[in-house]
Amino acid sequence: MSARRVVVAGYGMAGARLADEIRRRDPSAERVRLTIVGAEPHPAYNRVLLSSVLAGGLSAATVRLHDEDWAARAHVDLRLRTSVTGLDRANRCVETTDGALEYDALVLATGAAPWLPPVEGLEPGPGVATFRTLDDCTRILDAARPGAPVVVLGGGLLGLEAARGLAGRGANVTVVHPHGHPMERQLDAGAGRVLARRLAELGVTFRFDATAARHLPGDGVKLDDGSFVPADLVVVAAGVRPETSLAEAAGLEVDRGVLVDDLLRTSDGRIHALGDCARHAHAPAGLVQPAWEQAAVLADLLTGADTAARYRGTTVVTRLKARGVDLTALGETHANGDADVLTIDDPSGGRYGKLVVRDNRVTGAILLGLPDAAATVTQFHDRGIPLPEDRLAVLLGRALPAGAPAAASPADLPASALICRCNAVTKGRLVDAWRGGATDVAALARTTRATTGCGGCHDTVSAVAGWLAAQ
Repeated sequence: MSARRVVVAGYGMAGARLADEIRRRDPSAERVRLTIVGAEPHPAYNRVLLSSVLAGGLSAATVRLHDEDWAARAHVDLRLRTSVTGLDRANRCVETTDGALEYDALVLATGAAPWLPPVEGLEPGPGVATFRTLDDCTRILDAARPGAPVVVLGGGLLGLEAARGLAGRGANVTVVHPHGHPMERQLDAGAGRVLARRLAELGVTFRFDATAARHLPGDGVKLDDGSFVPADLVVVAAGVRPETSLAEAAGLEVDRGVLVDDLLRTSDGRIHALGDCARHAHAPAGLVQPAWEQAAVLADLLTGADTAARYRGTTVVTRLKARGVDLTALGETHANGDADVLTIDDPSGGRYGKLVVRDNRVTGAILLGLPDAAATVTQFHDRGIPLPEDRLAVLLGRALPAGAPAAASPADLPASALICRCNAVTKGRLVDAWRGGATDVAALARTTRATTGCGGCHDTVSAVAGWLAAQ
């Protein structure tokens, strides 16, 4: 039987991960003949780490997911600087700027595009930049020299990461946010207040409950309350919109994303979608972990490795990647009255903790300035372990009482325990990699990509490595 022709439209994080998962199951391309179309000139890179590039902690080269020779080694027909211009569903053909491609299965991995709010004078150019790509990072860094006034529109996750990175480089950064505290989707008011105070200590100024009314190029931004904020550069981080234009033009069902089922199928059974462009009933938007999990399921289906594979959804875990700030938020952070809620509020110490408990199990948490608690609480949440009697000890990251499950102990974790959420690496995969010769943290990172996402799992991976070395 001839290999199945699979075309992937999009070579961002989702498309690249899908390719890796397919080749992990079909390394010799016997079952899948894979073609990837990508508009950018670069090999795929980790967008999650762009804030570290902006802050100067990482170079552009270190955030790449593939090297220049990857496609040849992986038997992939990779077409960079190429855009998909149309879909011919009847003839199963993709029209591109590099010619037509026939397919047996098509995967839409077109991602999302930055949203520019309707502000007078706000147009992409020398004084206005979005924050989505490596090229965006280059433009921002060229304009945001030390001492330069910079306005960041948007106090969500991405806006705060950009603001912290630029402040760390010496820019005078002001975040303009239409809500009363930052990251309002993930944080309650108490946590938002502590986070804003901590970021202010690191050089970030905030203007809350305000929106930009007019951009004056080369001068600054006038706000809706009549005040003015000077700015040589405006960085727009006001959210993204799923890129669905191809799907809509082809007549696929779209509603704030290309609608997909548990097999990641669109309304056309030969076309799939994953990542930021897709909308699944139980996938949170704008996070990388759903794309990783979707890629594994879709690779199973496309290669025939597991035809029973299904994507059922992803639990939300958010980590802020900003130097000097340790923040994890997971599950239901805005708890209603029928849950037990334990809270620690320490603004002066830059700490805020919130544990949401139902039936003695963690269903939500906010951990700001409490890094020792993050790994333990996440394991309690992911594994559904009943909490010990001393819940405060868990929230503070202290050693658990005698007899309580050692959630963060590598020896007690099951093989299925998720260690690196960014790259969907389990304890079992780390063990397999170790036994295959990856016998230190750096080698485990190269083999499995653990620690190369947000970096929040580094201590846990180190603990697993130490445990394996002692065996």
